[in-house]
Order: sequence, then C-alpha cells, then structure tokens
Amino acid sequence: MSERICRRCLLRDVQDAALYQTIRDYVENLPAEQKADAEVYESRLRVCRACDSLTNGMCALCGCFVEARAAKKALYCPKVPAMW
Repeated sequence: MSERICRRCLLRDVQDAALYQTIRDYVENLPAEQKADAEVYESRLRVCRACDSLTNGMCALCGCFVEARAAKKALYCPKVPAMW
C-alpha cells in the first residue's frame, strides 16, 4: 500500500507520531528569545495550512517542516512574496 500524501496537512495531522514528536520537542526546546509567541505561531500555521506548497507538513518551496520554521520568530515564509 502506498503512503498517503496529505496536501495542506501539518505534521500534527499526519499519522507519523514519532516525527511529529521530534519536531514538537525541537520547538519546545528552542530558547525563549528565539521563539515566536503562541499566537504568532498558530497564525503562521493557519497561513501555511492554506498554502498550495504544503505537503505532509513540509514546505515544497524550501523543504522545511513548517511547524519548526513557524516557531522561530526570526524566520519567514519562503514564498515570494512571503505570506508571513
């Protein structure tokens, strides 16, 4: 059986619990001064979820896991023009 591709899904929506936990641990362990606040983080994820470049929790434009990228306040959307 082939692996299901989920367009517009975040890792928390995909059935790879181990990978999601790894990304979640990464985000939780970011130094506070590097972390976007919770409201900004969730806002960024809403934008990513609506983007055509999101597939299985990854950005097709840059290859990042969007949940990790959105967590860092200094990073931005790789789309031109940036969506956040």
